[in-house]
Amino acid sequence: MFYRPADGHGLPHNPFNAIVTPRPIGWIATRGPQGDNLAPYSFFNAAAYSPPQVTFASTGLKDSVTNIRATGVFSVNIVAAEMLHPMSETSAALPPEIDEFAHAGVDKAECREIPCPRVAEAPATLECALVDILTLRGRDNFLVIGEVVGIHLRDDCLTEGRFDVTRFRPLARMGYRDYSVVTEVFELRRPGEG
Repeated sequence: MFYRPADGHGLPHNPFNAIVTPRPIGWIATRGPQGDNLAPYSFFNAAAYSPPQVTFASTGLKDSVTNIRATGVFSVNIVAAEMLHPMSETSAALPPEIDEFAHAGVDKAECREIPCPRVAEAPATLECALVDILTLRGRDNFLVIGEVVGIHLRDDCLTEGRFDVTRFRPLARMGYRDYSVVTEVFELRRPGEG
């Protein structure tokens, strides 16, 4: 099968987000004029090492983007497998004055470097200062770029000086309504590393 996205795919469901998988989930926390917000984004990833930067894309002008524009900061919380249902609850379309932390029963903590909330029990949280918000092609598509200015690591996720993903089993987004849990990890050296 071949199709041009501009012409449509002719399938019952759009295959695009099922092709680019698995995708990490950035659980984005913000604070805005109407209160705190927490929402999952599966178009999320690391973008640079030095300085460390991350990106996430929002389809639609959502509270997260509005709050980041107003404050210039946000936190990215990594989602562990056991956080699946609370994470899903925070994807509900709620009015801006509703605190998704409270709605989903997620414990909140304050960031250290930025005036923003974070998920208290997240395996890791990246405190981010806004670099840019780019308007992408299409209707209400935005790419948010942030520089990581502080990092929280849960102590039980450290093994012999390494952040150990097997300690918390990261949740990943597949296509459609499908998710995956990382349960197998292996090491592979690059050519020339010895």
